[in-house]
Amino acid sequence: MELLHSRNPRASQRFDGIATQYMRIGEELGIRWDLAFFQMMLETGALSFTGDVRADQNNFAGLGASGGGKRGERFPDIATGVKAHLQHLMMYAGEHIDDPVAERTRKVQEWGVLTDWQNSISGPMTFSLIGQQWAPGSRSYVRDIATIKDEFYTRFCNAPDPEPELVQEARKGRLTQTQIATNVPPAVNQAAAVATPEPDTSKGAVIAQKTIAEERKENPPRSALGAGMLGSVAATAKAAASAANKPAPEAQSQQVQSQQAQPAVTVLNSTEQKTAPETPKTKPDASTGGASIQTASVAGAATQLKTPAAKSAAKCKVWTASYGGQRAIIIKATTDGTDNYTVLDVNETSQKREVEAYIAAYAKGGKQIGAFSNQTKALDKAFELCPEG
Repeated sequence: MELLHSRNPRASQRFDGIATQYMRIGEELGIRWDLAFFQMMLETGALSFTGDVRADQNNFAGLGASGGGKRGERFPDIATGVKAHLQHLMMYAGEHIDDPVAERTRKVQEWGVLTDWQNSISGPMTFSLIGQQWAPGSRSYVRDIATIKDEFYTRFCNAPDPEPELVQEARKGRLTQTQIATNVPPAVNQAAAVATPEPDTSKGAVIAQKTIAEERKENPPRSALGAGMLGSVAATAKAAASAANKPAPEAQSQQVQSQQAQPAVTVLNSTEQKTAPETPKTKPDASTGGASIQTASVAGAATQLKTPAAKSAAKCKVWTASYGGQRAIIIKATTDGTDNYTVLDVNETSQKREVEAYIAAYAKGGKQIGAFSNQTKALDKAFELCPEG
């Protein structure tokens, strides 16, 4: 929203919660809602609505607006309009929408307008491909969206969140958890879009990354799984692979994997992936010659990517998890000989209940071993207990 307001300071206050809706609905559908949000900014002129579509239509992707004064579809509220946009993107990506919100989505799907084009795509569906088909008459459409994306991730993403409570609101009722992993995720195409949620920028993951960078500069880089890897991903992956005497994975687009009710992360070139409590689903990937890739839920389950062989002897790991509060608890649980230290953000008024719920769901047999006023202090202690974590 800071990005949007920087481009349109006069945006109506009625839209103050629109990013929350994109995040909430996008994560439920398992779609790259951040890039859809940037597309919305381009389509609406950062919610200035200077074209055929009017603000009160809640039509954020110009659905049905074909020019010449044709205003397109109208949706009853902001959330419905956001869902219509995201469903339309999913339909472009090849997903069948059982009950589409937008009439335009229903018609395109029933008429099979995109079928031949979709069948012509031999590899993963990316946002660049969708953009070229979405606006075939424009030479700059994809580039303009990429410009907005780059502005966000180079300027706004690294700044303090002015309203962190909105993330909690978007993820209400869903526990988020991320392991601090010692490996670097595989390289991905920066243009990949309708596939996985954008890297975890939750408070816990950001603090964890800063702590790692400041306290462990002499060790190989650690990062939250899938976090902050835009820009120099390919170069970083090659450097890490070279250090481990392994061939570096080539940069690849992430495959579209939309799952109802849970977002999905696609991991390429991995040898193992574990999730809790769900079991990963495996699908063949045409871009890798039919080799299987794995997808795993990331909203409400911890996701672990196997570390390089040199690190496989580690006997402990550090995780972060959050119920949205400011107080941090360290929970220790031992599984298969590995000590897992989880830094859990809890709400002070419901601390006991949240700790017990977390242990019951994700750390059976675990126990609380420390309480801290904030996550940074808790992470410092966790890395003291588990330096290789």
